[in-house]
Amino acid sequence: MQNKFEELKKRIAEVSAINSASAVLGWDQQVNMPPGGAEARAASLSALEELSHSKFAAPETGRLIDSLYGWAQGLGADSFEAGYLRAVRRDYEKAVKLPPEFVGEFSRATSEAINAWTKARGDSDFKAFAPHLQRILDLNLRKAGILGYKASPYDALLDLYEPGATKARLEPLFKKLAAGLAPLIKEIAARAGSVSSDLVRGGFDEAAQFGLVNEIVEALGYDFSRGRQDRSAHPFTTDFSAGDVRITTRTERDWLPAALYGSVHECGHALYGQGTPREFDFTPLAGGASLGVHESQSRFWENIVGRSLPFCAWLLPLLRKRFPGRFDKASPEELYAAVNRSAPSLIRVEADEVTYNLHILLRYEAETSLLEGRLKVADAPEFWNARMKELFGIVPARDSEGILQDIHWSLGAIGYFPTYTLGNLISAQLAEKMDKDLPGWRGLPARGEFAPILGWLRKHVHVHGRKYLPDELLMKELGSGARVEPFLEYVKAKYSGLYGF
Repeated sequence: MQNKFEELKKRIAEVSAINSASAVLGWDQQVNMPPGGAEARAASLSALEELSHSKFAAPETGRLIDSLYGWAQGLGADSFEAGYLRAVRRDYEKAVKLPPEFVGEFSRATSEAINAWTKARGDSDFKAFAPHLQRILDLNLRKAGILGYKASPYDALLDLYEPGATKARLEPLFKKLAAGLAPLIKEIAARAGSVSSDLVRGGFDEAAQFGLVNEIVEALGYDFSRGRQDRSAHPFTTDFSAGDVRITTRTERDWLPAALYGSVHECGHALYGQGTPREFDFTPLAGGASLGVHESQSRFWENIVGRSLPFCAWLLPLLRKRFPGRFDKASPEELYAAVNRSAPSLIRVEADEVTYNLHILLRYEAETSLLEGRLKVADAPEFWNARMKELFGIVPARDSEGILQDIHWSLGAIGYFPTYTLGNLISAQLAEKMDKDLPGWRGLPARGEFAPILGWLRKHVHVHGRKYLPDELLMKELGSGARVEPFLEYVKAKYSGLYGF
């Protein structure tokens, strides 16, 4: 059996190597590629995706999996072999349903859509992107039909990012979360003028910002010998292996938190990638348990650590060094208030912790309505603006700060957005568990001591890679699945203190 396992590992490693090459081209497309390369790049990516899929979904792969599965589970559920076979079988059962030509078509469509979105966002022109969105929507409907579902096509797509999740499981969480946030939002609105973000607004040199965020992520534990940070239209993280995990950020001259917290967020993803055991490289165990678990890492570092008072105390001297004269009279408490001000906002990635999940609710409603035929692509901006008015009391003046602000739909990622909310919930649960296991950890950032925090996450999350399904991982390490209560307790305590109620 060991010889057969080595044969399967070799086959999967070859597929993973092709996927890694494809990922390099995708990274370059968003970071370096000139616009004129779009058509050729789409063809290259499509060819690689088709090749990878054909090799992985070949009958021989299935025969090897079938012959090895029982043997691997007999070695113990926590063994490398058992986790490997569970993960590869889940992936194979989905992949074998998708024809190679469909995979190639999907890749071409998304590659072309990324470039169209980038230009449309720059021009604030939804009509230019609409045909691409319609194509992405149609392809996702086809994919859902091929994969199969019981209640909604959305369930088949959601399962690609958050295995086991369904609309029926999500909607009670959204409902409970919205109900819990409503009185908090009302209390904050009544004291809207009591907290200011002026300290982090206006005239920050962008080269200095980039130097700052590189310094910060390195301090958090990001290993630049196994990664790099660049600029892109929308911040993202790409794992080629545990030895090459890259992040990007976006600088805005008049809003320092865009780069600051964009980088800390992506660093959270990257620390997960760099923390996965090297033996998982080029195996189905590489990566995170799910996108929700991955987002728990980025949101944990961005918010629970990065927007804490101790972190602000550590950050302030760095800001004084990078921006002479700007922060000389500021206190840690003033910086803490500035980076945590809560107010209705147009841009999701700049939203505060209280209102952020309402942005996710809007996107969830939009994409489920589009997918289930209740909303036409042409009417999507109007729907978006109306819901912004209802949820936040504000309306985007242009598409670039409304429906075009996110890259995800151009990537073909319909069903992805709920993982951000799941990540928020799980991040609070992780912090709750860390309070028991690592007393006093919340004060460590004030001294720049991030290694114990990262070490705990490595032990309880990163080390497992994709060995377990998300619910299995959460039960193993936290004792329950995603829960709303710890997050609500966290934001209520934090913002009642900030706003004095």
